[in-house]
Amino acid sequence: MMGLDPFAVSVLSIVVLALLGLPIGHAMIASSILYLMISGLDMGTAAEQLLNGLFTSYILLAVPLFILAAELMNTGTMTTRLLAFCNAFVGRFPGGLALVNVAQSVIFAGMSGSAIADAAGTGKLMQKMMTEGGKYPPQFAAALTASSAVIGPIIPPSIPVVIYALVSDASIGYLFLAGVVPGLMMGLFQAAIILSSARRRNFPVEPPVPVRQLPGITLRAFPALMMPVVLLGGIYGGATTPTEAAAVAALYALLVSALLYRSVTARALYHSLLSSARITASIGMLIAGALVFNYVVTVENIPAALSAWLAGFELTPIAFLLIVNVVLLVLGCLLEGTTILLVVVPVFIPTANALGIDLVHFGIVCVVNIMLGLITPPYGLLLFVMTTISGQPLKKIASEVMPFLIAMLAALLIITLVPDLSLWLPRLFGYNG
Repeated sequence: MMGLDPFAVSVLSIVVLALLGLPIGHAMIASSILYLMISGLDMGTAAEQLLNGLFTSYILLAVPLFILAAELMNTGTMTTRLLAFCNAFVGRFPGGLALVNVAQSVIFAGMSGSAIADAAGTGKLMQKMMTEGGKYPPQFAAALTASSAVIGPIIPPSIPVVIYALVSDASIGYLFLAGVVPGLMMGLFQAAIILSSARRRNFPVEPPVPVRQLPGITLRAFPALMMPVVLLGGIYGGATTPTEAAAVAALYALLVSALLYRSVTARALYHSLLSSARITASIGMLIAGALVFNYVVTVENIPAALSAWLAGFELTPIAFLLIVNVVLLVLGCLLEGTTILLVVVPVFIPTANALGIDLVHFGIVCVVNIMLGLITPPYGLLLFVMTTISGQPLKKIASEVMPFLIAMLAALLIITLVPDLSLWLPRLFGYNG
């Protein structure tokens, strides 16, 4: 093993194992053990880092609970009632169902915290509704569903924000608040694209819902609409921690679906729990691998070395943020978002601190970048999800997604250059950053 650079071998090992089809979490664990072996360090350190990281991070419990809440919503009729509510208010405008797609993502964002949960849950319903009777081209419906699902993890709650809070020690409560305005802005940018395309492409207008029916539709959707209030009210009212609020959200989704709407059977509940466990195990292995590999990165002093290297360029905070945007957007085309948050983002945090960049604002910039990676060709994960759901070729969906991606890149630039957009609401609730 003499003459080999342990870190280079470790990184190369991750790439090779991933290309051979090994899940990235497993690849990081195996490569980290290889690093420890070549370096002559105790290989038991890998298990120690893994166990310490997973069992001392109380905040990580929020992840499976948010996943369970989303599964319970999809199992019951909460999502269909929310769609009816959105349709009643925005369906009457040009491109009505397309606007409903965006509106439901904004509302559903306050419940699941996951872009994949949004696309796989309400996305299926929206794909069917938009393509029935040839109302919208199926590739457009798929592209819009993927694009609107990106909003989910930006508006609270958010699983990526929970993971960023884990690696940055930033306040998860203030991070949740910081995502509200950027998330709403991205929804408005998507709506602008739809309205500009509606007349040119002759998108249909949905029959207006009579005003006398609005109270009934709102009342039926009201328990579902209250879920974000229950979730965020508990956090910012001081009654619960974010993790406890995630547990309350899951319980609330179960009680509303099972007792009030009577739409969840024992069998459906079992499948929701099973699906949540599978997704959690998948994310858990990824987090475990990243925790072990982050130890390797720390031993190699990579964050400090990068910070010192960047300091030599005398970058301004804005220049640094723009470089981070480019790096994360490129990586988002190739890597899974959680991996980027756990492995790449921590390397940038010391430099962001040194430049005086607020870590709450930095977290939102990072999360938005990573979410855009989900719809960036050629490897955007949401594009593959919608290819499966819609049956449309990836090439057609990628072509239709480009106007939305360009609009959201413009929104990202504004979010990056104007920190007050992210920090205004946290400051209103006492944040001093």
